[in-house]
Amino acid sequence: MNFTRWSARLPGTQRRAARDDRTPVPAARVEYAQADTGAGPPDGDPDGPGALPAGPTLEDLSARDILGRLPALVALVHGPDHRITYVNDAYTAAFGPRPLNAPAAEAMPELTELSLLPLMDQVLRSGTPRTVKSRKAGSGNSYTVTCTPVRHDRAKGHEGGVLVYAADVTDHAEAAERLRTSESRHRKTAVTLQRSLLPQELEQPDDLRIAATYQPGGTDAAVGGDWYDVITLGAGRTALVIGDVMGRGVRAAAVMGQLRTAVRAYARLDLPPHEVLQLLDGLAAEIDASQIATCAYAVHDPNEGLLVYSSAGHLPILVREEDGTVNRAEDPTGPPLGTGGWIHTSGTIALPPGSTAVLYTDGLVERRSEDIDEGVASLERALAGAKGSPQVVCDRLMRSLNITAEHDDDVAVLVVQHPARTGATAELFHNASLDLLGGIEAAPRARAFATGVLTSWRFPMELCELGVLAAGELVANSLQHGTPPMRLALRRTDRRLIIEVTDGDDHLPRRRRAEPGDEAGRGISIVASIATSWGSRRTPGGGKAVWCEFALPQ
Repeated sequence: MNFTRWSARLPGTQRRAARDDRTPVPAARVEYAQADTGAGPPDGDPDGPGALPAGPTLEDLSARDILGRLPALVALVHGPDHRITYVNDAYTAAFGPRPLNAPAAEAMPELTELSLLPLMDQVLRSGTPRTVKSRKAGSGNSYTVTCTPVRHDRAKGHEGGVLVYAADVTDHAEAAERLRTSESRHRKTAVTLQRSLLPQELEQPDDLRIAATYQPGGTDAAVGGDWYDVITLGAGRTALVIGDVMGRGVRAAAVMGQLRTAVRAYARLDLPPHEVLQLLDGLAAEIDASQIATCAYAVHDPNEGLLVYSSAGHLPILVREEDGTVNRAEDPTGPPLGTGGWIHTSGTIALPPGSTAVLYTDGLVERRSEDIDEGVASLERALAGAKGSPQVVCDRLMRSLNITAEHDDDVAVLVVQHPARTGATAELFHNASLDLLGGIEAAPRARAFATGVLTSWRFPMELCELGVLAAGELVANSLQHGTPPMRLALRRTDRRLIIEVTDGDDHLPRRRRAEPGDEAGRGISIVASIATSWGSRRTPGGGKAVWCEFALPQ
């Protein structure tokens, strides 16, 4: 901005234009200059008609009169024991009269309340003024105090002293306190909302061991929208979710809650990860176009030992193998949720027995002083040496990356372990499968296979009969409505029996009410009636899988 041009519009200023020294100055401008500077008229006559009376100089004013009329509190002390020389009327009105020549430590208890005596000693020694802000006295008032050194006059025998100048800032201090209280209440509300929207208790799948940690940013940082979730999908499969809404406060927490709810709903459809993120992308734009979120969604299938994942602008999943090697899930990664116009894709990363996967938000690895890739590399090094239970790994990663209560960003960490089972524990987990070639002999073969397997697993007779019935109905349904290749798979965990039939047709079955005269349509209803749960999904190869589960007696 051209301040020379605009200064003429400000009251009490002159426009200084670039002019030649020989350019005549109008008489009105000369008078204006005289009024500002106190200079005499053009003819040099100090008593001319345009002269103004001279104001008093600083030497003409009494320091006692000036200090006495100030609304601020003023006290003057001298000597190393700060003997009182002078207090003004405002000081007397605030704290009462003070005896002259008395030591301040004895006669001015308010200085002790304000912790000023050590400061006055420092000012007297150093000869440098010091200021302290918003100190609260016993009366409840708050003061901002400046202590200024007063030089001694050796010729007159005067000792050096300190001039104490205190401005009453009680109103400002109370307003600041109300603001801090309001911000604290707002932050507490946001943290409470954030924690209430996170899982209160993580689901623990049969084949995985999981722990999570969430830590809000320090008191100077507003709460963000970090979240995580664990969703059991059935048939032993588990969905793992980590996300971060790019915002702060209650609004970000509310958007996070809506996205988390939507993820759980979409996960129940048992869609591939990239399709879940595709649906979530459109929903995020509808919730709030100004809020952008990142998210990573992964599905673990114990039969394949893989994590199938998709990422919307989120940081890569890390997997630590049993020997300490850390692998990073690089591609595919799409843009954040809410941006629209992008077709997400899915990728895979191995999660064999004995390995540990870590999903996290940027608060764990992002630092202002370094590139985020360096933070991810630091996390890889920390993960390589982190052993123990999932919760122990969580805690070690937080400590290794120096995440404290004063950290400036929210942090969410989800640790997933696929334990390597041996001995008696391994006996509780079994798999068996049979390829079905079709034809009229397929159903009897499936029932005979299921009978032999379930009997060898030493299930109770009633559970064996129910399992064989469910396997027969699922195979019959696949023979009638599906296409080869067909496969029957039985899986036993320490908590449930899982029966799954896959085929090459991608039309998902649905439960319906069969009429009395119908010869078909009752298979799925029978399975739904006898099993604990059932479901179906499309498989990556273009076919489908239909499954049911039976809870094992404890």
